Amino acid sequence: LFPESITTEQQSLVLVKRLLAVSVSCITYMRGLFPESSYGTRYLDDLCLKILREDKSCLGSLQIVKWIQGCFDALDKQYVSVFFTFLWSTVTELYQFKFKYKKKVPQMDISSNHREFVTGLCSKDVKQASRLLLRTLYLLMQDLGPLPNDITLTMKLLYYNDVTPKDYQPPGFKEDASPGDLLFGGDPLNLRVGSVSTDFHLMKVRVTTDKKRVRKADSNLIQKNGPTEISHQGLDCEEEEEEESTKINLLNLAFSQEEVIGPEKKRKVSEPEKLPLNGKK
Repeated sequence: LFPESITTEQQSLVLVKRLLAVSVSCITYMRGLFPESSYGTRYLDDLCLKILREDKSCLGSLQIVKWIQGCFDALDKQYVSVFFTFLWSTVTELYQFKFKYKKKVPQMDISSNHREFVTGLCSKDVKQASRLLLRTLYLLMQDLGPLPNDITLTMKLLYYNDVTPKDYQPPGFKEDASPGDLLFGGDPLNLRVGSVSTDFHLMKVRVTTDKKRVRKADSNLIQKNGPTEISHQGLDCEEEEEEESTKINLLNLAFSQEEVIGPEKKRKVSEPEKLPLNGKK
């Protein structure tokens, strides 16, 4: 499932892509969105993973696979900063994947007489963090109550404006047609699923769902609740700011669009075509 070694930028990129694909597959499977035929099976230790595949008999799952591949293109180019999925008419659940790209700085091995440079993060620790993230996500999905029958799944990509060409759109995506904030339906509960950091990438996963839908949740996962509007702007604020301010959370960020990126520059956002989920199990 993971590269044997995670010491190069390419190996790190492969890991991040696989984590994203497996995570989205987990969400769609555990929330009962597509039939069993839309998934293959892989194992991570004792954890049985269901991975989305291109099932031509299910238009919905086929479309999701293409959207994930579009996100891969933006990851390859280091343009995408946040990838998130909604289950909505009003937003019912939100799954946020945040990406950062690092400039690797070699570290000196001071215990050696030879001035050799060594990697900062070992592959074993990265793999352990990856397993923990997926296991936590699976456990969380098991604790969520059922979704309404009439739901739609959509995805959005947010970018780093300073490096992303204005006319760039990954395959399967278009310019976002609804720049306004989205209304969350219910009493939002924000959950930190986990993060994985390599020498080249950082990926964080957050989930927001209706508090009534959570049967039980580890208190370590819970973030403070906030207003029920989801802003497209300011989602690239630093984690330290998220930690220090109770006003900064997944649903409503304290910084306005002008404060974060200036009054003339709106945050670049892509969206796919809306997809009715007719293939629920």
